[in-house]
Amino acid sequence: MLLELARWQFAFTTVVHFLFVPLTIGLSGLVALMQTRWVRTGDPEALRMVRFWGKLLLVNFAIGIATGIVQEFQFGMAWSAYSRYVGDVFGAPLAMEGLAAFFLESTFLGLWIFGWDRLPRRVHLASIWLVFVGTNLSAYFILAANAWMQNPVGSRIDPETGNAVLTSIWAVLSSPTAVMAYLHTIPAAILTASALIVGISVWHLGARRGHETAFFRRSAQWGLRGMLVTALLTIVVGHFFGQVMTEKQPMKMAAAEALYDTEKGAGLSLMAIAPFEKKPDRVAFDVKVPKLLSFIATDHPNGTVRGIDDLQRESQARYAAYERLHGRDPAKAEYYPIVGLTYWTFRLMMGLGFFMLAFAVVGLLLARRSVDGLAGWAARRWFRRLALGVLAFGFLAHAMGWIFTEVGRQPWVVTGLLKTQDAVSKLGVPTMVISLSVFIVLYLVIAAIEYRLFKRLAIAGPDPIEPSGDDDAPGAARVPALAY
Repeated sequence: MLLELARWQFAFTTVVHFLFVPLTIGLSGLVALMQTRWVRTGDPEALRMVRFWGKLLLVNFAIGIATGIVQEFQFGMAWSAYSRYVGDVFGAPLAMEGLAAFFLESTFLGLWIFGWDRLPRRVHLASIWLVFVGTNLSAYFILAANAWMQNPVGSRIDPETGNAVLTSIWAVLSSPTAVMAYLHTIPAAILTASALIVGISVWHLGARRGHETAFFRRSAQWGLRGMLVTALLTIVVGHFFGQVMTEKQPMKMAAAEALYDTEKGAGLSLMAIAPFEKKPDRVAFDVKVPKLLSFIATDHPNGTVRGIDDLQRESQARYAAYERLHGRDPAKAEYYPIVGLTYWTFRLMMGLGFFMLAFAVVGLLLARRSVDGLAGWAARRWFRRLALGVLAFGFLAHAMGWIFTEVGRQPWVVTGLLKTQDAVSKLGVPTMVISLSVFIVLYLVIAAIEYRLFKRLAIAGPDPIEPSGDDDAPGAARVPALAY
């Protein structure tokens, strides 16, 4: 009971926190691109885009900090055994994230907010780009720490303490799992931000016809182009990331395909239905594309893909000493995750990504061929609802991706080194119930605040630009004092 409560608490806080992270990463990059265009061309509409979407960036950044702080403390609260075991390794990238990356993005975000009328234009532009760099560094260090849990490298086990000890920070930071996770996550973050821009823009074009039509038509074009490019990148990198995981975490990928027996020329499962169990003994219904899984996993249509049952037997033999050390029977140990949850979160993540790619292609074609561009289509309620749905799909895909990543690793909290059940703190169940309840209420309140602020700013639309006689600027526009 204690273990399940601790897992629910960490899962809930992590998924909610990561709803804010990709938007901060993606919006900071898109706002930096918008401001670059303004500085180069003096286009006042580009400046208005910077200010409007920048407001939403700042709200999201502030709320994201509030939810992120809790994540750091949870390791010492509910997972103290884990913290003692891996603190020497796991703490290094987390410290680098906090002391370097977070301070970088926070410092230059402050310069960006208050430097409009005080900094030279190009210096001010550099500040928002450094915010984007800082968010990327933060993401990389966090992903490297998580990648070590998925594929522990650059460390050894101290024979005296039995804890993990860091031997090479470079090995941790340059792990193929870390690199591919980063290359997959960043385009997905920009995809999520682009979808948000499209959703809000289409809503304005349809629900508030005639209100800032030119502004939101242009914003929608930016968003659709961003969606197209980043959706393609996310899908392509995801393919190669899947191959890395097939090598490093074969059980996770076998569960993601509900593949029980090792096969040559394995087919890709499109939809499988099985009894509602952790590891069903049979699959009642399965639609497969012949040989496609082997081709995706090994680049060969007749490549061998290992199945759950064979990997389970290998793991029982390999980790028998670990189970005996913890007073458990190796023959009863389970080394597979919840197959159905791993299978469907993987498919939802991929399916949402492909749908967003298709929406971007269709949206760009409609904008190009229609006389009124997207404004005419936005007048149709079903299209507005679809755009708002796509806005939410990016966040949902991230949530599915993290659930797949963490659930698929089970029963390990550090693959091959420490099981999740051995990492939890020795707390009373009432304590965990109170803790979980407080976090749920707190995070729901924070999410409600974010939603209300975001909705109010999004509905209000962009601020007008006051004319200016500033001759040294490449455009005749003055930025009013920021009212964030």
